[in-house]
Amino acid sequence: MKDSFGRRVEYLRVSVTDKCNLRCVYCMPLEGLAWLRRDEILAYEEIAAVVRVMAGMGLKRVRITGGEPLVRRDVARLARLISEVEGIEDLSLSTNAVLLAEQAQDLFDAGVRRLNVSLDSLREDRVEAIARRSGVYRRIFEGLDAAEAVGFDPIKINVVLMRGGNDDEIEDFARITRERPWHVRFIELMPTGSNLELSRKNFISCFEALERVRAIDALEPVEGPPGNGPATYYRFPDAPGTVGVITPMSHTYCERCNRMRLTASGQLRPCLFGDIETDLRSALREGRDIAPLIEETLRIKPERHYLIQGSDAGSGGLVALSQTGG
Repeated sequence: MKDSFGRRVEYLRVSVTDKCNLRCVYCMPLEGLAWLRRDEILAYEEIAAVVRVMAGMGLKRVRITGGEPLVRRDVARLARLISEVEGIEDLSLSTNAVLLAEQAQDLFDAGVRRLNVSLDSLREDRVEAIARRSGVYRRIFEGLDAAEAVGFDPIKINVVLMRGGNDDEIEDFARITRERPWHVRFIELMPTGSNLELSRKNFISCFEALERVRAIDALEPVEGPPGNGPATYYRFPDAPGTVGVITPMSHTYCERCNRMRLTASGQLRPCLFGDIETDLRSALREGRDIAPLIEETLRIKPERHYLIQGSDAGSGGLVALSQTGG
């Protein structure tokens, strides 16, 4: 699959739910959202049908996301369905890890091999303040321990940078990569309708974070762990893990975008941001061929996103990142 700019698209992020058990300050309003009805959400068999069609067109890699995917019942069953699709070479999952400890083995047995875990602080009080939920810190680290024990590799830790919120922990996160085989990725705060004040006042660039990490010790550019994302990676000498940066605001990486997104409601989005999406759900339920719809979505995939710091003008009306799987 190639878009009109010659980019090869072989990666699909699949959101299985718009719901989440946390209310992270940069991601979702405290009061939540108007949740999708059950009949609006794709069944696992419908998701697998989309993956099969796209695999026949060149799709190779799938990531299961949410909201928080582990709040949807038996998500390991979906993982098994996707793993059985001919042509799919890689299956991964993004999670906040709150429910991971009890599901890690089932997910691994179903074919998931790589994990991205959202963790914005190493301090219990701060984790729970950012998540706006109490009692989750212990469960997150139990989930991470279970993931290591089961054998997920790589484990990537996603840290959304917030000035005055967690930027005093940049060095602490980086030092973890010298002790554990984690791949810590600092991510720049992206604006949506619900976080405009935060993104306007608390933005910190990954370049600033890297300068602070370099003050600890020498960093060398490395290829980084297997994956499909836009991170640029570095490593301390002899460290088992890496430090990565994802820079959607200070330096876009759209020129090498290799992905599309399937929302929980069955909308195929060629970009996380913007308002372009194609309704696959109706076609699936009416028994129509979705391949022409996928091809048209590829054709209209934009060259880049148009995010503006502190403004929702380029977000396509998104209230929360959880609506499309981040």
